[in-house]
Amino acid sequence: MAAATRIALFDRRIEVRLGTAALELLFDGADLLSEGERRDECYFGSTMITLDLARASEQLAEVCDAVTAQDVAAILLRDARARERAEQLALADAEVRAGAPVAKVALEVRVRAAGTRVLIDVDLEGKLVRTAVAQ
Repeated sequence: MAAATRIALFDRRIEVRLGTAALELLFDGADLLSEGERRDECYFGSTMITLDLARASEQLAEVCDAVTAQDVAAILLRDARARERAEQLALADAEVRAGAPVAKVALEVRVRAAGTRVLIDVDLEGKLVRTAVAQ
């Protein structure tokens, strides 16, 4: 084995992330399915957000198949923008279901692919916020 006589000055890294416009497109066309309930001063609920790549395929440059959905799911797991958007959707739905503002206490987000769809599950535990009533 020959010894290296020159070393690289730079380490190179390639990062793949979802484009902002694509992320907005997918979330704007998302289907939501939620359930939850109030218990005393708390709200417990779950929201499943479905991003259907096949539905958006005419607007996206990449092939929207099951492999792409798996890639998108893996990227979404570490994308702070996507997590924030999913949490906002779940929290807004929780407030509608609870009939009151909800302060998030605990959130768990899971992401998986199923065919050409990416499924984001958000479990939320929150405390109901009392609002002052004008007299």
